[in-house]
Amino acid sequence: MNLKRLCKMLGSASALCLACAAQAHFQVLYVDDTALQRAAPVELAAVFTHPFSGGPTMAMGKPRLFTHTGADGKQTDLLGYLHPIQWQSLENRAAAYRASVPRELMRAMGDHTFLLEPEPYLEAEEGLYIQQFTKLIVNVGGVPGNWSEPQGQPVEIQPLSKPYANWTGGVFRARVLADGKPVPYAKVEIEYLNHPMDLKANAFGPQALVKAPQASFNTLSTYSDDLGIVTIGLPRAGWWGIAALDIGATKTHNGKPLSQDAVLWIQATDM
Repeated sequence: MNLKRLCKMLGSASALCLACAAQAHFQVLYVDDTALQRAAPVELAAVFTHPFSGGPTMAMGKPRLFTHTGADGKQTDLLGYLHPIQWQSLENRAAAYRASVPRELMRAMGDHTFLLEPEPYLEAEEGLYIQQFTKLIVNVGGVPGNWSEPQGQPVEIQPLSKPYANWTGGVFRARVLADGKPVPYAKVEIEYLNHPMDLKANAFGPQALVKAPQASFNTLSTYSDDLGIVTIGLPRAGWWGIAALDIGATKTHNGKPLSQDAVLWIQATDM
């Protein structure tokens, strides 16, 4: 092999590594709309993926917990509503989950909170497990409710702004919690859901909504302040995932390091 070809191959490999490093793992918990005019059935998708790039998608194990807390404060176990699917990303197909939540559970006006605790995922290349405790809040009828109340997850992002009522160009604030206490200086990653989610096809749309000028823009990074508060700008309409990394008290699983992350999904709307 001549030196020129070897250098070209090494350069390509380096670029690939940098591209992978620029992608963040995100547990997506998705509905088409978080601000409903009236009670209606809700279709959810749970996909573990890289949302800005539209893949690759990682295979999910069966979640340990999936619940709905209605506007009346009643919590319902939704594990029985989950069914396994294969989600098609731009790069691969992998195990994911769907759930059809009936109108009866969404009948009350106000806030409805969905919580997902996935099985830890082994990231073999990094030699560690990732477990992302994920929260999604849907509002019915515009009646404000308990959107800011912590839900008692081991790790959690507590909204300080309504997660379903954000104008594009606005600012969203939240507090990072572990065991109910603020986490100062937590590393926080933010990623835009850059490919439409087609719930009929269980697939990402092939066309990206935006093109990043460079790989570091795929996943944005910041830190919570000394009170555990993080402030995030929302420059574009759509879905934004917020993840506070490695803040859980449990640090190992099956003899390997474990990163317990808190994830919150919010939606921005053009004015």
